Amino acid sequence: MRNIKLTIEYDGKDFHGWQKQPNQLNIQGTIEKAIEQITGEEVELLASGRTDSGVHALRAGSQF
Repeated sequence: MRNIKLTIEYDGKDFHGWQKQPNQLNIQGTIEKAIEQITGEEVELLASGRTDSGVHALRAGSQF
């Protein structure tokens, strides 16, 4: 297992917050899917903070 720190920014207007939710577009699930497509590994992001629906983030730090 390895840990990698990511510093991310996003426009959350089309998302239903950070946290994964069934049948809702969310930041966490979207980033996890992108990482899996690139690496072929299933990952789970752990965030130091999260946002509500429609909120944007600047320099949100996460690691997996």
